[in-house]
This record gives sequence, C-alpha cells and structure tokens, in this order.
Amino acid sequence: MIGARLPLALETGGLTAPTGRIAVFHPTPEANLRSLPMEQCEIIQPFRPAYDVFKSAGYNCAVEPTERYAMSIICLPRAKAEARSIIAKAAACTDGPIIIDGQKTEGVDSIFKDLRKRGDVSATISKAHGKLFWINSHDGLKDWAQTPTLTEGGFWTGPGVFSADGVDPASELLVQALPEKLGKNVADLGAGWGYLSAHALSRSIDEIHLVEAGHLALECAKRNVTDERAQYHWADATKWAPKSRIDTVIMNPPFHVGRAAEPSLGQAFVATAARILANSGQLWMVANRHLPYEDALNANFGKVTDLGGDTRFKLFHAARPLRKRA
Repeated sequence: MIGARLPLALETGGLTAPTGRIAVFHPTPEANLRSLPMEQCEIIQPFRPAYDVFKSAGYNCAVEPTERYAMSIICLPRAKAEARSIIAKAAACTDGPIIIDGQKTEGVDSIFKDLRKRGDVSATISKAHGKLFWINSHDGLKDWAQTPTLTEGGFWTGPGVFSADGVDPASELLVQALPEKLGKNVADLGAGWGYLSAHALSRSIDEIHLVEAGHLALECAKRNVTDERAQYHWADATKWAPKSRIDTVIMNPPFHVGRAAEPSLGQAFVATAARILANSGQLWMVANRHLPYEDALNANFGKVTDLGGDTRFKLFHAARPLRKRA
C-alpha cells in the first residue's frame, strides 16, 4: 500500500516533498497519506464513497484537478485505460514530479515499462506487494488522455466505467423481465451509464432517479439519458435518501471492491431499496448466480420471488418492504 512505500521514497528514495499544492489522484479510503502535509493536499476522487471519507477526514477534495500542482501522486486503478488517462490528466496540471503507486495485481509493472519507453523514470521502491516510482518529465503523454466517447452501440462511456465496451448481459436480462407498469417514481440504484434507466423511461413513469457513485459514469448517463423525467444523483446508493417514497427500484448492484468480490455491497443495496420504497413498492433486481443475496432479500422484504434467469444470472422481484422501527 502507498502508506508503506511513500514514506520510504521521501526518507531514503530521493523524493522531496514540495512546498506547493499536492494532488493525490484516486486514493482508496484505506490509503495512509500521513507522510504528506494535509493542508497541501487535494484529493482528486470521483468515487463518492471514497470522496466522502477523505472529506470527512478534513482533506480538500475535488472530482477533477483544480488549477496547477507542484506534485501529483497517482494511486493506480485496475483498468489500464483508466490508469493511463489519470496519468495524462496529472501530466497536464503538474509542474513537478508525478509519483505513481500501485499493487502488482493492479498492473503497476506494465505502467512502469510503458513509461520507461517514453522518458526518464526513477527506480522503483518495492514493498507490500507493490511498487512506487516517479517521473519528472511529462511531455508526450497526451495520447493517453481519454474522455467520454460515443461507442458503436450508440451510447457514451469512458475509461473505468462498468461495462464500457457493451451492454452488460445481466442488465439486458433484467430489462427483458421488467413489467410494463413500474409506477410513477422509479430509482435506478448503481445506474452506471444509464442503460436500465433508458429502458425504464419507455414506460409511463413520471420520474426516474439515477443514483451512481462514479462521477464519470454519471456524466456518461447524462449524455445517454436525456429525458426531462430523469434526475441525476452523484451519491453512495447505500446512503441515498429520496425526498419522497419510491414506487419501484431497479438495480444490477456492483459486487466488487477492487479485485475482491464483496457481496455485502449488493446486500446493502437491497437494504437501501427496502428503506426508500413505498409500502406498496417493488424491487426488480439481477445478480450473478453465485452471489448470496437471498437472505438479504428475505430479511428486507415480505415477499420475494425468484424469477429464474439463466445459467449466469438470477432475477428477483421483491415486494412488501420491511422497515425496522426506530
């Protein structure tokens, strides 16, 4: 983790912290940044749950770079295209070194090799199953920059957005199962780039709330779902609360934190659905077949129907939300 490698770079690796502003791109909530002066740091974090953690800890936070920085630190994501895009973004706004940190499982070796072909790169500092290195010259990285693009399928998406290369088959399966009548108020939890919402809007509904924690995914959704009945919320779906009760929730909840499967995330989405639904509200949900959501559904709804699905995915319809008394 960066908390193990960054202090080594600053103490014995030849890296010197500047006196100016420091951008830290995409750190996870577990990232230990205590070796950096908090007052100099700006956290660039477009993922709302992580953004909220750093904001609550007292850091200045933004979803995109603001003005210029004396140094930038990049915590590599899993997706290589997204990693390259972040590096190019940092290069465009940084006057000093750009530090790149990542686990071996996140492709840090591949990024290191790619950057060595382009210019002067420091030696690596290896510890805790990962590596840290930095570059001082940022020229020639503009071709790594990526912005939302219109795909051949006719939708906008971007690097790091879930199902960026095509429609997710699980969401496609859920669309086929949705009834014609969804009620007046609908919420799409974990809306992504807006596929489910776009189909829900083909029904006679008054409004749909697209709730998405990824800022870029939501920006793509705004391009893909332009109906005036759509409302967009950059929010942690597990904490989101509408102004009034929802008639129907649709969702294909995320279930990964990094590389590890984390079923509790989808289970929290189920609990949110029960919390925000009207007494007569209903949930339509799709999930990978191996994920254990049945107990969460039965704990939060009085009626749960397994709609089958296929060999990879399972479909559920749930009604009669159960809400715990305060």
